[in-house]
Amino acid sequence: MSERQALQAATLVTQAATLKYKLIAMALAATLFLAFLITLGLIGANGAAQAFAESCGDTGLPGVAAPGAGPSPAPSGSALAQQLANAKTIDQVAQQGGLSGQATLIALMTAEQESTLLNLDHGDADSLGLFQQRPSEGWGTAAQILTPSYAARAFFFGAGTNKGLTGIPGWATMDPGAAAQAVQHSEYGQLYDGQQQAAETIAQEAGIDLTRPGTGASQNPTATASGGASTTNCYPEATPSAGAGFHDGNSPWPSNVLNPRSSAEAVTWAEAEASNSVGGWYAQCLRFVANAYGYSGSGWTNPPADTDAYAIQLYENIIPVSMRHNGDRNPPIGALMFWKTGNVAGHVALYVGNGNIASTDIERPGYVDIVPATDIESKWGGTYIGWAPPYFPNGG
Repeated sequence: MSERQALQAATLVTQAATLKYKLIAMALAATLFLAFLITLGLIGANGAAQAFAESCGDTGLPGVAAPGAGPSPAPSGSALAQQLANAKTIDQVAQQGGLSGQATLIALMTAEQESTLLNLDHGDADSLGLFQQRPSEGWGTAAQILTPSYAARAFFFGAGTNKGLTGIPGWATMDPGAAAQAVQHSEYGQLYDGQQQAAETIAQEAGIDLTRPGTGASQNPTATASGGASTTNCYPEATPSAGAGFHDGNSPWPSNVLNPRSSAEAVTWAEAEASNSVGGWYAQCLRFVANAYGYSGSGWTNPPADTDAYAIQLYENIIPVSMRHNGDRNPPIGALMFWKTGNVAGHVALYVGNGNIASTDIERPGYVDIVPATDIESKWGGTYIGWAPPYFPNGG
C-alpha cells in the first residue's frame, strides 16, 4: 500500500463509519495511519516532542528561510508534536495576515488531507510539504515549500501565478472543503470535507481559536491564541499603519551622495528589471537597490564576506543620522525605503513615485515587482521605519 493510499484508506474508513461503528472505524483508521508512520520512521518508542516548524524568516523575506539555510530540519519527536507545531505555524501566518479562524480551519483541513500535517519531503510527482505544493507549478522552490511558514503563506496568499485562499472570491462563506479545493485543484477534492473533524481536534489541542474573527490585513494581531497557548509573533513591533499611504516628496540629495546612476536612471532600470521577469533576486533586496544605482553590491558585507550586509544595518549603522527620515511617508522619487520585518534583515525597496516601490520578493519570491509601498506592511506585517538617500559610499 502506498503512503497516499494509506492516508486515503484511513480517511474513507472514517467517512464511511456510521455513528454505531464510529469508534471501531476510528480505531481502524488510526491503525492504518500508525502503520504508515512507522513505515516512514516518524514514530519511535521514546520519541520526545520537538517543534521543528519555521516560524520566522531570516534574510530578505518574512516567513522564508535564508538562501542556503534549506528547509526545516528533518522531523523528530512524535508525529503529534510535529502536527501541533505545524498547525501553530499555519495559524500564526493566518493571524499575521489578519485572517480569521475560518481561514486556519480551511488550511488545517487541506494539510490534514495532503500530508496529515507533516512536512513531507516527498509526494506525488514533485509535490512537497504540508500542502503538497509543486515547484514545477510555480509554488516556489523545494526549499521554500519545505519551510512551513512559507508553505502556509503561499496557501493563504498565493505564489507565482497560483491563487491563494484570499484570491478565491467568497472563500470565507464557502463550504470549507470547497474553498480548499479552489486553491488546490486536487484530483480528490471531495476528500477535504472529510478532514474537518480532524482539523478541529488538532486546533483544540494546539490552542487555536477557529472562531477568531479576521482583523483585516492592515493590522498585526497579538501572538496569543485562545486557550492561553502562546505562539511567537514574528513582527512584535508592527503597528496598524498600512492604511497610511505614501506620497511623493522633494528633497535634494546631500552633496556626498554620488552614484553611477541618477535617481531617474535607477528608477528606469528597476522598472525594466520588474518587466523582464528574469528572477534571481530572492532575499537580495539590498543588492537590488545597489544594482539599481549602478553598483555590483552595497559595499558592506557580513561574514562570509561575499554577501551584502542586511538592509536594516544600512539604515541604522551606515547611513548617517542626518540622512535618515524616520517615519516620513513623503519620500522623493529614488529614495531607499526601509522596513523592519521581525527578522535580522528587514527590507529595503526603491521608491518609484505615486506611492509605489520596486521591491524584491513581495509578489513573486525571487523577482522584482512594482507594488504599492503599503504592501510591505499589509502583506508582510512590516513596520515602516523611514527613508534615506541612496547612500553607498563603499559601493562596488
